[in-house]
Amino acid sequence: MPWTKDDYPDSLKNFMAPIRYKAIEIANALLEDGYEEGRAISIATEQAKEWGENRDKKIRKDSAE
Repeated sequence: MPWTKDDYPDSLKNFMAPIRYKAIEIANALLEDGYEEGRAISIATEQAKEWGENRDKKIRKDSAE
């Protein structure tokens, strides 16, 4: 099941939009490659956080990162 900007895993709800969108993009690509949903979400979340950190973006809505 591919995710969208409006329909995504609950675990991404506290991320800033650019980080969440990147995680959705990565997770959908991993699903296409045959990863299970849980694993795809986990990998995508970590990669999106790293992507954001490398671009000095705020990661979570409720933090000063």
